[in-house]
Amino acid sequence: MKIVYSYYVLDLIHKGHLLMMENSKAIAGKDGKLIVGILTDDAVMEKKPKRPILSFDERIDIARAIKYVDAAVPQETYSPIPNIKKIKPDILMESGSHSEKEMKETRRVMESFGGRVVVIPYYPSQSSTNIKKKIKESEK
Repeated sequence: MKIVYSYYVLDLIHKGHLLMMENSKAIAGKDGKLIVGILTDDAVMEKKPKRPILSFDERIDIARAIKYVDAAVPQETYSPIPNIKKIKPDILMESGSHSEKEMKETRRVMESFGGRVVVIPYYPSQSSTNIKKKIKESEK
């Protein structure tokens, strides 16, 4: 059985999230499992200036309700490394929004137990930050 891990803030759900999950589940295969990490508020704050709009409990419940997801777990740091060391997935799905420099250590950890990293393209038009900006602009 193949285990795939991917991670999200999941504050505003959009097609980019669903495409990532759908592709991740497809890579896991019919008998495989997709485990998603949902960043805690503190993990989000490591890289972003504001807390998510939705609470962590809401975000993880939403993740668990998505049909592609077999399990959703808290991700306590922005980096997936602590969770992948525990879960030891066969594949870590990464977004092309992360630089190779940011992924270097993650790749090393995955390779240390025989796993690999698969990078999915980032679609800027499917950005929660951009959606929030559009909402603010439409209110003006």
